[in-house]
Amino acid sequence: RTLPEAEAKDFLLKLKEEIGNDPVKFAAAAKEHSGCPSAASGGNLGEFGPAQMVKNFDKVCFDEEVGVVHGPVSTQFGEHLIYIISRTGE
Repeated sequence: RTLPEAEAKDFLLKLKEEIGNDPVKFAAAAKEHSGCPSAASGGNLGEFGPAQMVKNFDKVCFDEEVGVVHGPVSTQFGEHLIYIISRTGE
């Protein structure tokens, strides 16, 4: 479902609190709530390199802590929670 931006951010903040930094809970939440095609795989976008995603998304993925749920992150595609599973090259 599509929510107005402020409502989506509020929803994601509550969801982030429920998920904590648990990858299993993140995947379940993505399957249930995400409008992205990656929902089918629990929100897993696979591996990608710097500058392959939109700027705000990319910045979180390559600058923020691994093993933590980040967000809400705003992009032209909507609001997102991002869970960084791993990062190579560190």
